Amino acid sequence: MIEVKKNIGIPKYKQIIQSIELAIASGVLKKGNQIPSINSIRDDYNLSRDTVLMAFNELKNRGIIQSVVGKGYYVSSEAIQVKQKIFLLFDELNAFKEDLYNSFLEHLGDQIKVDIYFHHFNASLFNKLIQDHVGDYNHYVIMPANINNASLAIKALPQDKVYILDQLHDDLKQYPAIYQNFEKAIYDNLSQVIQEIGKYQTLVLVFSEAKQPQGIKAGFLKFCQKNSLSFKVIDRVTDQALEKGRLYITLEDKSLLIILKSMKARSYTLSKDIGVISFNDTLLKEIVEGGITTISTDFKKMGQELAIMILNKQKLKIENPNHLIIRNSI
Repeated sequence: MIEVKKNIGIPKYKQIIQSIELAIASGVLKKGNQIPSINSIRDDYNLSRDTVLMAFNELKNRGIIQSVVGKGYYVSSEAIQVKQKIFLLFDELNAFKEDLYNSFLEHLGDQIKVDIYFHHFNASLFNKLIQDHVGDYNHYVIMPANINNASLAIKALPQDKVYILDQLHDDLKQYPAIYQNFEKAIYDNLSQVIQEIGKYQTLVLVFSEAKQPQGIKAGFLKFCQKNSLSFKVIDRVTDQALEKGRLYITLEDKSLLIILKSMKARSYTLSKDIGVISFNDTLLKEIVEGGITTISTDFKKMGQELAIMILNKQKLKIENPNHLIIRNSI
């Protein structure tokens, strides 16, 4: 099954990989079959243990084999065309992150397999998902969100295999990243509509401390204070909280829907009685109530840039731009 020859110009660890791939392709090895042990291959071909381990680790990273403690290595997939395997850890899945994910897959190509996981802003789950998969992948793409001390868990991964996505905390700046500058985004984009904002008595930011980027809150406070505007920061919006003369800035679609529902129940007029600016553009926001003004990044571009960076083995920090789309809601 394993064949290793001398002086043929192919590294011995690659010959081990090719032998196992050939055995799978020809049907000699099938999913669930055990493969020869590291020590047996080492002894049969007078190799170093590190040479055999290098071959096994590459096959493991690609998801072709897996180790079972105390038993050995087994074939876990017959998809030998997969050359790399990527661990992708999102905070949650929504419409715009689905765009990011699909764009990422589209630009990676067919020979790279992506396994996606979600931590749902839970620090314990975040740490466990990373710890459980140390050494299993060629690359790790991490969306840390607001997880405190995320860097402590990420340090368990090889630094040259890690990419940070969306929020780039100060303690993660040693890693390549595709990120948003949230503080700059909200400050600059609100500044573009300062005249429209002036017709409202109070700006209200609907902001969840547990989920939302702190940069958004910082940029909002900076904008309001510089322009001497009345403002409030609330963690959620309710039917009772809606008041005339306020411009609401929402980060979650649930808050937006509550505002629109409450507005209709009170017979308020959008952009006259209340205003709304929402983060992250979707098709729904183009249509509902004649259009909702949004501050949004290009999630498809974010996925594309991430794929290009990984494929080209680049170690860059790319700020994904945000832009304002002005519609009927202000």
